[in-house]
Amino acid sequence: MNRGVYECIKCGHREVMDSTEPLLENSCPKCGGDMVLVGFDTASMIIQESVTEDDDALLNELTKFYVVEPYKKEGDVTVFKILQIRENNFEIVLRELERLGYWAALKRKDKSEEIFLYIFPAQPPKEENPWIGIILFVTTVFTTLLAGYMLSMGYIATLDKYGLPGIRNPYLNAIAFSISILTILGTHEMGHKIAATYHGIRSTFPYFIPFPNILGTLGAVIRVKSPIPTRDAAIDLGVSGPLAGFLVAIPVSLIGLRLSVQVPATWITSTAGGIYFGENLFFMILEKYVMHISSNIVLFLHPVAIAGWIGILVTFLNLIPAAQLDGGHIARAFMKGKLHHYLTVALGLAMLALSYLWVTWLLWGILILLLGMAGNPGALDEVTPISKKRLLFALIAVIIFVLSATPVPIKTG
Repeated sequence: MNRGVYECIKCGHREVMDSTEPLLENSCPKCGGDMVLVGFDTASMIIQESVTEDDDALLNELTKFYVVEPYKKEGDVTVFKILQIRENNFEIVLRELERLGYWAALKRKDKSEEIFLYIFPAQPPKEENPWIGIILFVTTVFTTLLAGYMLSMGYIATLDKYGLPGIRNPYLNAIAFSISILTILGTHEMGHKIAATYHGIRSTFPYFIPFPNILGTLGAVIRVKSPIPTRDAAIDLGVSGPLAGFLVAIPVSLIGLRLSVQVPATWITSTAGGIYFGENLFFMILEKYVMHISSNIVLFLHPVAIAGWIGILVTFLNLIPAAQLDGGHIARAFMKGKLHHYLTVALGLAMLALSYLWVTWLLWGILILLLGMAGNPGALDEVTPISKKRLLFALIAVIIFVLSATPVPIKTG
C-alpha cells in the first residue's frame, strides 16, 4: 500500500501517513486540523513500462531519504520533485545510490523554491597507469635538482663576491631546494587527496609536472574522477591544498631566509642581469617582523628560500577564484554557475591586461579563459546550506590569498 504525504490545512504541518485518502479529518498531530493529500511517499508511480528490477531497488532506496513525486524521465536521467527531505547529509544519500550504480544531483529550480532530484548512471572510473606518476615524480626530482644547482651557483657566487660566510656546497644546496619544493607541492596535493577521500570523491595521487626552467617544475596536480557531492565538500577540496602547502611553506621560508645573504644596498654597484623575485605580504612580514631585515638591505635568497617563495606563489595562483582552480571551487560554492562563469571571464581578461607587468600573466589569462569555456559544474547538492565551519575555511582562504598575492612574480634587471 502506498503511503500518502499530507499537509494540514490549518497549521501547514506535513507528515507521511499510511493512507492515500484525499482528506483525513481532524488528523493533524499538532493542531487537530484536517489533513489533505499533497503527494505520495513512493516513486513507484513512474511510467511502469520504464521500471525494471534495478529501478525498484533504486526507488526503495530513495524512500529512505526523501518523499518524492515523479516529475519526468529523459534518456538515462530520471527527475523527481522533492516533497520532503528526510536525510540532510547528501553524501550519505550519494554513497547509497552509488552502491546501486547511480549518481544524483539535488538542485533548486531557478526563481522557485521547488527542489528536484536528478538520478543518472554513475560513470566507472578509468584505471590509471601508476608508472606515469612514478616517472613524472622521478623526472621532477631530476629537474628540481638541476634548478637547485643553478640557483646554488648564483648564491655561492654572491657569497664569494662579498666575502660572506655561507653554505658553499652546490650539491647540498640543490638537494635542499629539491626536497623543499617537492615537500611543499606534495603536501599541497595530498591536502586535496585527503579532503577528497574524506568526502568520498575519487581522485588520483599527485602528478608532479617537471619543467627545465629556473624553478624545475610547473607544480603538481591530482585528478578528480567523480563529482563533488556538496558545497561543503567543494570548499574543503579548494581550501585543503593551499592551506596545507602554505603551512609547510612557512618553516621552509624561515629556514631559507636564515640562510640567505644580506648585503647593504650601498655595496651593490650593478644590478644588470639579476633575477628579482616579486614581493608579497607574507614575505614582507617575515622579512620585517621575524627576520628584522632593514629597508637598506638587499637580500640574496638561498635556494631553500626560493623554494618557500615558489610555494607561496603556487598558493596564490591556485587560489585565483576562476574556473576549476582551487579558488574556483570555493567561489563556485557561493555562486550560481552563470555568475561564476562571468567572474572567470573577467579574471582571465584581467590577467591579459596584467601581462604588461609580467609576461607570463598572458599565458595564465589564456589558460583561465580556456578553462572557463568548460565551466565549473559545482556540487551535486546545491540546496543544502554551507556550514558555518566552511564559511570560516573560506575566510581563511581569502586571507591566505591576500598574503600570498604576488602581482609581479619575477623580473630581470
